Amino acid sequence: MKDDYVSASDALEKLEAGNLSYLNLEIGSGDISREKRIQTSKEGQKPYAVIITCSDSRVIPESIFSAGIGELFVVRVAGNVIDNYQLGSIEYAIEHLGCRLVVVLGHTQCGAVSAATHKNKGYISYITDEIKQAIGEETDPIKACILNIERSVAKIQKSLDTVDGLQIIGALYHTDSGVVDFEIN
Repeated sequence: MKDDYVSASDALEKLEAGNLSYLNLEIGSGDISREKRIQTSKEGQKPYAVIITCSDSRVIPESIFSAGIGELFVVRVAGNVIDNYQLGSIEYAIEHLGCRLVVVLGHTQCGAVSAATHKNKGYISYITDEIKQAIGEETDPIKACILNIERSVAKIQKSLDTVDGLQIIGALYHTDSGVVDFEIN
């Protein structure tokens, strides 16, 4: 366990400041330099937050939060659903890397949430069935997305909320404006 972890409140401040910076940029601002790659290769990663988000190509956490190499521990899966693989990844980031903030980052116009309102076959049904449990009969896309985020947050809290100073929250990324709403409840 690391003693030099970033607190959940400090990590959230960094995410909020990074998102504000992102809203005014035309080109990414996270440090992806050769020096940073070498440094993190030698010294290891020290992410200040875990971001669980959708695989949607419009959702790029490092850009959204103006973060560079080694700053965010990102777990991506369509619909930002949670199962044992995601829980294992989150647990690793908490226990081995000292992360104290876990953010489930859903987004507007989520295809996986939309797909959950239809009958699906094949492997996608594992994802859409999970989302369907979260959204029930909700048809409003934003409300459905938020319900899905809340279910994932609850699953993480039930399984991993045992570390001092750990904060697990949900947030909604607006694909049109780039704004991240940390106040979704």
